[in-house]
Order: sequence, then C-alpha cells, then structure tokens
Amino acid sequence: MADKVYNVLFLCTGNSARSILAESIMNKWGKGQFRGFSAGSHPNGKVNPFALDLLKGLEFPTEGLRSKSWDEFATPGTPHFDFVITVCDNAAGEACPVWPGMPITAHWGIPDPAAVEGTEIEKKFAFSQAYKAMDRRIKLFLSLPISSIDQLRIKDRMDAIGNMNDAL
Repeated sequence: MADKVYNVLFLCTGNSARSILAESIMNKWGKGQFRGFSAGSHPNGKVNPFALDLLKGLEFPTEGLRSKSWDEFATPGTPHFDFVITVCDNAAGEACPVWPGMPITAHWGIPDPAAVEGTEIEKKFAFSQAYKAMDRRIKLFLSLPISSIDQLRIKDRMDAIGNMNDAL
C-alpha cells in the first residue's frame, strides 16, 4: 500500500484557473504519492495567463497544463481516480460523469480569480489569494493518513478542509 499513487481530479467549470492551480500544486507537493489532474464541465480552451505566470514564478510545474473537458476522463483507459474535488460552486452543482471505482468526493469552493475585473495588480492579487487557499488545502489533504483511515473519515476530513475559512 505504501507504493500506491493516488490520482486526484480537480474540477471546475472553465478549467482555466483554480483547477489548473490545484493540478500543479498537487503534482509538486504530492510527488511520489499523489498525482493531480484537472478538467472542466465547459472548458474555455485555454489556461489563464495569470495562472501560468504565478505558477512559473513560484517554480511549480506547468508543462502539459491545458484546459480540457471532464469527458476526457470518463472514457475507458483513462486514469482511475481515488479523489474528485470540485473547486468552484458551479461545477459542484452540475451533474458529473460517473467515475469508475467510486472515488471519494469533496467540494473546496474558492472564489474565481479569473472573474476579477480591475487592474493587473488586482488580478494578480486575486490569483495569489486563490493559490494560497488551494496550497493550504492541498497541504492539509496531503497530511491525512490516507492509507490508514477508512473512506468515511477521509470524506469527513476532506469536507472539513473545503469548509475552511481561507482568511490569512
């Protein structure tokens, strides 16, 4: 069990910002034990440049990041997911595909930095806040003793992480 790599899918509507940040953060901090993926119910087809700039500036992996539909992961031969986490309220309310293997699900709603209008500084600040919230939640998730507790307790703890107040 110690060698198992857990697959985590982060879902959002557009798959351009929050879920992209989560995929990259999970792949950096979960390396060796967790692998992050992201997708959207209605992907807009491109990763937000503010998300890419932020990740690159913090030396997070960006290679292969792209905006894609969750339908890509609902076909035979795609990764089996152990966890599916929605990161926006719209995706949480949509009818998701049926994921094989009954992954543990949670909702970690974080305000959409891509929806912020204003100056470049204000937009960068919004992305920074979304990153900090996601980074904190993923680090808490990674600290869970996943291999030694039952699914119901994992689900409860994942839900608690999603209900956190992200004010710093």
